Amino acid sequence: MKTTLIIALVLGTYILQAQPQVYTIEPIPNEEVAYSGDLSEGIVLDDLSWAWNSSNACFPETQKSKFTGKHLFFTGIIPKYSEMEVTVIPKDPTANFSVYAYEIGVNSNYLVPNLPRCIRCEADHKQERNFSGKAPQDHTRKVTNLVAINNPYRVVIGVTGADGLSEGEFTLVVSMKSR
Repeated sequence: MKTTLIIALVLGTYILQAQPQVYTIEPIPNEEVAYSGDLSEGIVLDDLSWAWNSSNACFPETQKSKFTGKHLFFTGIIPKYSEMEVTVIPKDPTANFSVYAYEIGVNSNYLVPNLPRCIRCEADHKQERNFSGKAPQDHTRKVTNLVAINNPYRVVIGVTGADGLSEGEFTLVVSMKSR
């Protein structure tokens, strides 16, 4: 009986840890909506191979160190004829944050690392150097080109830290342009 109770407690704890919190966002057409978050509420993903899988193509394996901190998730719907832009603004300008967002079917609930495929995935992280013709990067991270033309899509946004960053407050700004 005692062994069964211990196994049940361990299994229950594992199940609770295995299910990350996903916050719902409600983008408003032609407006910006801001949400607050803290990486300390997120989870560490031990497997990032979903990101460089050709069915997702979110970021290359060479950049995985930029996504090794805790991940905090948000999800919402992009209505058809709309384009979404997501900006992460760390409260501490020296904190090294990254962001990614992927589109899946409206009725899908795939959450990384269990993402077999997606319609589109975009990511932003700290660049190693400035690029010619582009403004120098600041502490904010931005994902663009999240679009829905003829069909609405679910978007899942992952805010994470680089190099194992596991805490830090941020503001997530979601702006959407719609017809």
